[in-house]
Amino acid sequence: MPKATIEELATLRFLHQGENVLLLGPCGVGKTHLATGLAVQALSRGHRVYFLTLHDLVTRSRVARERNRLGNFLQMLLRPELLVLDEIGYLPLERGDATCFFELVNKRYQAQKSIILTSNKSFGQWDEIFPETALATALLDRLLHRATTITIRGESYRLRHRRQAGLSTPPLNQGGALPTT
Repeated sequence: MPKATIEELATLRFLHQGENVLLLGPCGVGKTHLATGLAVQALSRGHRVYFLTLHDLVTRSRVARERNRLGNFLQMLLRPELLVLDEIGYLPLERGDATCFFELVNKRYQAQKSIILTSNKSFGQWDEIFPETALATALLDRLLHRATTITIRGESYRLRHRRQAGLSTPPLNQGGALPTT
């Protein structure tokens, strides 16, 4: 991970310019840790920040839709200068959830409000998350227009520390999932 890029992000210029930060990489390499650090830096400088996982966004937007309050929910997510969306890509989205996610990103793009987004998927894999390729393409167009992208490579810190402690790690099966017992 380029130290100069991280130091530049820590200045929060991206926030003042309405730019996004996209953190990509496999599970356990520090994406959420870095996003949280930038969010804390923004809070310490008096900026409003909202942090949620994509799962939380989906769950809360469904409740808001059921209560006819989706507009209010999206307005609430437009207020903070920085929105952190964590764990994009772990689960595929249904059409309504994907549309809501797109609406949120589009509204923040138009308002030039920053998003920090973490994902375990490369951009070329986003069609696995979204039910329509056109929606994934439009979303990426808005996210990437004004953005810094950092791809973090390496082994999971959790698994590495477990191995260094002398504890075995369960092997992954061919599908990449942990074996079931």
